[in-house]
Amino acid sequence: MPTARHILIVNSRSVHQPVFVVGAPHSGADLIGRALKASPGFHLTIGQPSVLRTVYAFARRPSMYQGRTQAAATVIRDAFAQGWQVTASSCLECTRECRAAAGLAADAVGPCAELRGLETFGDASPDLIYCAEALTYAFPDARIIQVIRDGRDAVASMLADPVVMAWFRPSFVNVDSEFPNPFFGLEDPEDRDLWPQLSPAGRCALRWRWSVRLAARLHHSLPAGQLKTIRYEQLLSKPDEAVADLSRFAGTSVQAAEIRNEARTARTRGRGRRAPAYELSLSSEDTTQIEKIAGEELRRLGYAP
Repeated sequence: MPTARHILIVNSRSVHQPVFVVGAPHSGADLIGRALKASPGFHLTIGQPSVLRTVYAFARRPSMYQGRTQAAATVIRDAFAQGWQVTASSCLECTRECRAAAGLAADAVGPCAELRGLETFGDASPDLIYCAEALTYAFPDARIIQVIRDGRDAVASMLADPVVMAWFRPSFVNVDSEFPNPFFGLEDPEDRDLWPQLSPAGRCALRWRWSVRLAARLHHSLPAGQLKTIRYEQLLSKPDEAVADLSRFAGTSVQAAEIRNEARTARTRGRGRRAPAYELSLSSEDTTQIEKIAGEELRRLGYAP
């Protein structure tokens, strides 16, 4: 990984060791993001417009920055320099999810963070995983939290999310003009030939599979002190242990309320049921296709097909 250091000043503060939360869609990155956002001394954004524009430009068209890593890093730093501003009008264009995580009312005016005591910046925007390489080049001292979840459960949640599924509209799909295509999970000609025949579940499985491969590359390229892998299932089964682990890594007292609430909800949904969660919403054909596409990654992560 690059060793160059770049000084970024936001609100008269030097950005040092920012924390980014990444993962496949619906893998739980948003849950950790909300917990960090409520933590003292943290200014974490979720879907700032300046950040999302850059993330999706790079995620959907990696050819834009291939061979131009330094230029891409500059664009990313500029996007976060704008997104992390704390001013009277800084949250006006924020996403509903980001404002809700900060406890702001829909019609509230003003920033979601206080400058006093602000020590750490971070981001948990959707699909940040797809520009992780450029992100770590832009912030060489960044701390990355990557969240892993059973791909079948992740796909089941993706299928129920109209925002995620909107990317599969013909007007958005660019698998012919951009190849390989990380955003849609197409890595070789065989994937591209398979794409027209796939069900929505199969296409979601391709996206999950590529994100897992990106996570593996991060694991091998970053020092252990810069990367923390969290399993979504661990968050729900042992929330207190997971929160303590996150607090040590992020250097703050991570607020556990969001994670504990999610764990209680999951226990309530699963009470008296032995079958995996995805079996409630995926057909056997969908499950078979997911396991055919991403079976190797499922096995490697310990999620037995």
